[in-house]
Amino acid sequence: MMVALASVSGAEEAKPFTWTPPKVGNGMFTNDLGMLDSEREDYATNLAGYATNRVIQAKATPASLEEARRLLAVALHLSPRNRKALVTTFQLGKGVMPEAATGDYSPQVLARLLITRGQLLLKQGGAENKQLARVFIELAAGMDPKNEDAVYASETQRLDNGAVDWAAITDFKPKDKTAAGGQTP
Repeated sequence: MMVALASVSGAEEAKPFTWTPPKVGNGMFTNDLGMLDSEREDYATNLAGYATNRVIQAKATPASLEEARRLLAVALHLSPRNRKALVTTFQLGKGVMPEAATGDYSPQVLARLLITRGQLLLKQGGAENKQLARVFIELAAGMDPKNEDAVYASETQRLDNGAVDWAAITDFKPKDKTAAGGQTP
């Protein structure tokens, strides 16, 4: 009986996984991004929900946590105050497995939306649109590797421009505004 109590108290002390939250600050995207605020919020919520469900499905493996870190970073860059992304990031930071998310879309449908929106952002032009387009296209290919359009677009962009720099997204360092005469936050 003493052994059972000792193992229970030991289990309470140990976190089931280690989580490094993404660092996004106020986000990398400005009003120059070719998306409405409501659209940014919707994509952020769906990306955060997908991340939550992937962590749960994979039982918080290191690979699923790294994927979630990327997805939540993109969600928070799109909408820094997104409820689902903030709550999931906090819970994972406390070692708490979040509740399953009821998403609007299956992973396959979300991947199709991401590839389509990514292609539209590319057509719109502009540095921020191109940056998010590359991210959306790579995420779409990862979510649904059977989607040949997403995989082809992701692979051709990787061949032409290299892989997406996820460290710059998950560990975002905002540009110093003091050089431009402003103040840093």
